[in-house]
Amino acid sequence: MEYDPRALANKELFKRYRDSRDAWDVQARKDLDFYLGNHFTSDESDELQSRNQADIPMDRISPAVEKLKSFMTARPPVFTTLPRDDSDAKMAKVWQVILGALWESSDGDSQVKQAIHDFATVGIGYLYVYIDGEADMGRGDVRFTHINPFRVYVPPSSRDRWFSDADSVILSSILTGEQLVNLYPELGEQIDEETGEIIPGIVEELSTYEDEDYPSAHNKSSRDIYTPAEVKDYDYWREKRYQVLEKFYKVKVTFYRLIDPMTGAESILTEEEFSIVAQERAAEFENGRLQYEAFIQTRVAVMSSCAEVVLDEYILNVESYPIIPFPNNWAETPYPRSDVSRAVPMQRLLNKLWSLALSHAQASAGLKLLVPVGSAVNGLEQLERDWANPNAVIEVDSSQGEPHYPAPTPLAGEFYRLIQQCEFYIDFIFGIPELMHGVADKAPETFKGTQQMIALGSERSKSKLRDVEFSIVKLGRVLYSLCKQQYTYKKYFRIAQPNNDLNEVTVNMYDDTTQTILDIQKDKNNIEQHDVRIVPGSTLPTSKYAELNVYLEAYQLGIVDKIEVLKKNPEIFDKEGIMKRFSDMEQLKSMNGQLQQQVKDLQGDLQTARRESVADRKRVEVQKFKSQLDNITSDAKADKRISANELTTKVRLESERLQSAIEQQRDALIDTQGSPVPEDFGTS
Repeated sequence: MEYDPRALANKELFKRYRDSRDAWDVQARKDLDFYLGNHFTSDESDELQSRNQADIPMDRISPAVEKLKSFMTARPPVFTTLPRDDSDAKMAKVWQVILGALWESSDGDSQVKQAIHDFATVGIGYLYVYIDGEADMGRGDVRFTHINPFRVYVPPSSRDRWFSDADSVILSSILTGEQLVNLYPELGEQIDEETGEIIPGIVEELSTYEDEDYPSAHNKSSRDIYTPAEVKDYDYWREKRYQVLEKFYKVKVTFYRLIDPMTGAESILTEEEFSIVAQERAAEFENGRLQYEAFIQTRVAVMSSCAEVVLDEYILNVESYPIIPFPNNWAETPYPRSDVSRAVPMQRLLNKLWSLALSHAQASAGLKLLVPVGSAVNGLEQLERDWANPNAVIEVDSSQGEPHYPAPTPLAGEFYRLIQQCEFYIDFIFGIPELMHGVADKAPETFKGTQQMIALGSERSKSKLRDVEFSIVKLGRVLYSLCKQQYTYKKYFRIAQPNNDLNEVTVNMYDDTTQTILDIQKDKNNIEQHDVRIVPGSTLPTSKYAELNVYLEAYQLGIVDKIEVLKKNPEIFDKEGIMKRFSDMEQLKSMNGQLQQQVKDLQGDLQTARRESVADRKRVEVQKFKSQLDNITSDAKADKRISANELTTKVRLESERLQSAIEQQRDALIDTQGSPVPEDFGTS
């Protein structure tokens, strides 16, 4: 077997990158141990137990890490795409659906959560974008996944947070011989087509490699190299492990911009594509009907090797590395410190304080009896037995003093305040306010006050989140570029909306006139045709009750309807059933209103018909009534004259009667008083 110098150079480069990160390796594995609860070495545990102290840690790091993960990955990101030129704006919306669908098919929530976990525990996490050749019935699908940060090797000279200035990035994979042959069948045994004999595979001659992804923090992993002579046995190599190195590096690639001067239409071609077009349309180039110009673009190349053999080599249609870093606490090094590393000193202090508190509690619970010398009449052994008997009668010499329990000395209040300060500081390092742990006594009296305190306390976490969001943007751009390369056929995408509706799109679909609809491969080499972003803060958690209050206020202002308020109510579970019943009621109300309107219309028609049918009869009745009224009026006038004469006669007679009575009264007064009576008496 001939050794490929490129594979050997790959191995040497890997060793150089590996050696440069040894210090980070040791620290990262210690930090990971702390997260897993391994706070004490065996020597530290033995020492604590020798002092009758508990070796039980008061773990504050693990809850802080989990809270940070839940905070940063509360919701999936909302991708947006914007056309960078005069390209079809409709396609920008199509890309939103495609990227959202790829997030769901890759289980993006869990993958990013694991990357955030590494971000917090070892200082950096990674996502890896790739093409799964077995997906979609062998047609392949673009996917992304989390990868172990201990598998990624970066040049120590890199100073960019996302390694855009790195000469190369190496991804190491440890595979069994069987896994290696499954991925690269050409390494396994072959059958000679002429003789039919079995030819041993190259894998039997490869050097093997053993390494653990997570060796002990106190004992670095051993690396065992096996010579080809040791792996001649076919069954032997199947179980052995081999290291596959994938080197990602940037190359300059020539592209051609094809221009139609008549229409201004442009298309970007590779050298191979341009060569074909130049031959097929040579005449158009000669007469100036077509023009072109060459330019250089950066692309990422991949070379895979195992031991001394190059396995594969190709160029990806991306300009950024498909290995997306999520760096924490950046200090211009490709191997940043983790939040756990910064919190470890305070966690150690917290463990010591906690151990002292447990020791004190144990000593205080185990009371000690002080016995003056010579006070035990029957001796100390008998006193000990009798003291344990609740019904015993104990004789003591009171002149020597009496046995008694000494009061335990309580720990100072500052001791417990120091424990609280340690807990606060660890949360502060992670950017997690106490309110986010659900500490009720720290909460303000009002709901809005609580929300404001959480918002203020989480500003440091939001600063970290902005870096995470940019990593997700990098992820989206790589996905966009690989989709242009991969999806050359009709493909259906869909994503579920928050209201359970489906957003669907079909790309590369042809109609009856063979015209392409939603062609995502249009200008497939133009990977900067759209700018991929995410909505800032779209991954942040939202309070369901705070959101409900916002919608209630909007409902009162008439901005939204009651259905939207119902959707945001977290206490109502049968929302779909209620909305269906509400919809049915609204339909019945609408139908009832229509029926009532029809009844009103019919009633109006009936009244009109009635008025028209009795019009003549009414005129006859009116004329008859007028005749009767004239007769009555005549009779009334006659009766009036008769009544007037009768009334005149009655008035005259009554006047005469009254005058006579007055004269009689006046005469009677003259007789009784003897004085004259006024002449006007009885006339007033």
